[in-house]
Amino acid sequence: MGIYGEAGSGKSFTSSQVVIGLHKHIKSDKPIAFLDTETGSDFVSPIFKTEKIELVVAKTRAFKDMLDVVDEAEKNCGILVIDSITHIWNEMCESYCRKNNLKRITLNHWQPVKQTWREFTKKYINSALHIIMAGRSADKWEHVEDEEGAKELQKVGTKMRSETEIGYEPSLLVEMEQDRKSPRIGGGWINRAWVIKDRFNLLSHKHFDFEPFEGLEYREDAFKAFLPHIEMLNLGGKHRAIDTDRTSDEMFKKDTLGANKYKRQQILLEEIKGEIILLYAGQDKESKKQKAELLKEVFGTLSWTNVESMGIDDLHNGLEAIKKRTEKPKKEEKK
Repeated sequence: MGIYGEAGSGKSFTSSQVVIGLHKHIKSDKPIAFLDTETGSDFVSPIFKTEKIELVVAKTRAFKDMLDVVDEAEKNCGILVIDSITHIWNEMCESYCRKNNLKRITLNHWQPVKQTWREFTKKYINSALHIIMAGRSADKWEHVEDEEGAKELQKVGTKMRSETEIGYEPSLLVEMEQDRKSPRIGGGWINRAWVIKDRFNLLSHKHFDFEPFEGLEYREDAFKAFLPHIEMLNLGGKHRAIDTDRTSDEMFKKDTLGANKYKRQQILLEEIKGEIILLYAGQDKESKKQKAELLKEVFGTLSWTNVESMGIDDLHNGLEAIKKRTEKPKKEEKK
């Protein structure tokens, strides 16, 4: 199950209610594992104590730790809560940037990041655990064309704030929201759960309203709302995993064209930087102005980021133009 929403929408409490109900439903005698990235387990643990269910908590935001937690939980537990997957995704991206001395991840870097993330999605799909994955909400934006053919960026919905494809993995995907009972102040709130996806198609597009929790107690309403989906699962049966070892490698010839092109671009960019330093080595105001004027003259832009996105031909032509400038002073010195 994937569950996401804004702050205060009831993600953590609803997740806890569902796993407690599931634990009772399958008559489990194993502990429930909780991977906690924001101390949420501290606030719901009394409910587990009241229900006499052991809660094993790991507090970390490291992606590497999450992989280990899934493995350990599969050995010793039957159910795992991850709250919040958003922190795990952010930590993995930040670690990649630190490792590669990057300020941000650009288009060229997303492939290795996503490949690493797939280590978790493989485990998520193939694990015999029942896993509830909670995350924060993010807006979905798309370029929408109007009647005149003009395109503008518009908000078209919401998604879980994490790796783009994570919403496809859960068999049950739920969005939580906090809604007023009435427009007047003091009218009270409800937590509403919208079923975005149910692979059995029993609950898809339905919604359930839960009264705010009063005190730390287990209530069956959150669990029972999703029970039609849970009852369709292969509870107690053998988990049918996906064979992720099977590949289509033999169908492809080794292709280094893309890698060589990227490497050539990086070499050209480094050479361009080196030639500019030979011309204007200083860091004073005048030197910086001259560097900017050179970029504008040679590449038609003042943005180095824009230069980095240029093709090999443009970079090569620009490098040759800059080299001619660095060669002139050398010829004059010989004279």
